[in-house]
Amino acid sequence: MTHFIPTRRDLLLSGLAGATLALPSPASAQEAPARNIGKKLCVIILRGAMDGLAAIAPLGDSRYHSLRGSLALDEGHDIGDGFSLHPNLGHVASLWRNGDALGLHACSTAYRDRSHFDGQDQLEAGSPSQRDGWLNRALSVIGPSAETGVGIGQSVPLILRGDAAVSTWAPSVLPDADDDTLARLIDLYADDARLGMSLQRALQTDEIAGAMGGEMVSGMAGRRRRGAQSWGVIAQAAGELMAAPGGPDLTVIGLDGWDTHVGQGSMTGQLANLFTGLDGVIETLHTSLQQKWSESAIIVCTEFGRTVRVNGAAGTDHGTASAAFLIGGAVNGGRLVGNWPGLSRLHDNRDLMPVNDLNALFKGVLHGHWRIAPDDLDQLVFPHARSNTLLDGLLV
Repeated sequence: MTHFIPTRRDLLLSGLAGATLALPSPASAQEAPARNIGKKLCVIILRGAMDGLAAIAPLGDSRYHSLRGSLALDEGHDIGDGFSLHPNLGHVASLWRNGDALGLHACSTAYRDRSHFDGQDQLEAGSPSQRDGWLNRALSVIGPSAETGVGIGQSVPLILRGDAAVSTWAPSVLPDADDDTLARLIDLYADDARLGMSLQRALQTDEIAGAMGGEMVSGMAGRRRRGAQSWGVIAQAAGELMAAPGGPDLTVIGLDGWDTHVGQGSMTGQLANLFTGLDGVIETLHTSLQQKWSESAIIVCTEFGRTVRVNGAAGTDHGTASAAFLIGGAVNGGRLVGNWPGLSRLHDNRDLMPVNDLNALFKGVLHGHWRIAPDDLDQLVFPHARSNTLLDGLLV
């Protein structure tokens, strides 16, 4: 298995780039000593609006086939109560049967328009009035942590932006910074509470990556891998970083390409290929997390759903409710949680009804996995959310 190891320059520059967006204030640098969260969390954002009715198909609903038309599935992985996972989600299905995966259907944020940018902003911020990310606010509530959050990408995603210190990682074709350059940078920023802390965190992550061993995939090769073909490399890097001694407790991954307006397909085709890629990401995380799997949780979510009916281009348009997954060895799984509205009544006569609050899933994970108190979730992590609902009992 190929290992993707970020270079020292990758980690250094990404850490400093993240500093412009996500460094703590100088005052916070003087707070209590760092402590570990202990439980591992990975958040996967499916950017472009994933079709929840294809991911978790309500084959037992009497209106399913007539409404979905050519997009209706003939079969899938039966998960009970008339629902089936898409046939290409085979590893997710095996984890489901093992009790390591659950689903929340008919879920959404409070956002009711259909702009990808605004929908993703609300998904990551927790409410339209926030300018930082709910995961960053959760880190701030927990307090300074030696195992900080890492965003996998060229820049810090909104969900990680805020006062708590985080890092980013992305492949690069730039040469490594040598030891002399690093020493000069450490001296230069030693008295800078903001950049100095970011540099130290970047170098700590570099040490973790260096201890992981394995064969490095060049930055140029990584850049040539586009779309779902590159997802396995990203997932393995995230899993191995979290599994390494002293590794981060939190990673965030963004997977693009879920905007299936044209030629979506059902059992095969564009969306089926995306599900194959997503299933591979979950399998890679399962494998690369190794002994940390039993204390890990993976959230898979998207900004909104898609229309129930097929459009004129054999695809689906922007909708409202979708589906989300919670996967991992720490998950109390093997079930669907939340309510199911059925397909007899549609939102705006076109979309799956949004009857479950996606924030309730996020709160349930933060409470059950990281032990953040419900009052802190309502007042500090999601202070402007429309609902104080919390899905309890999601973690073992």
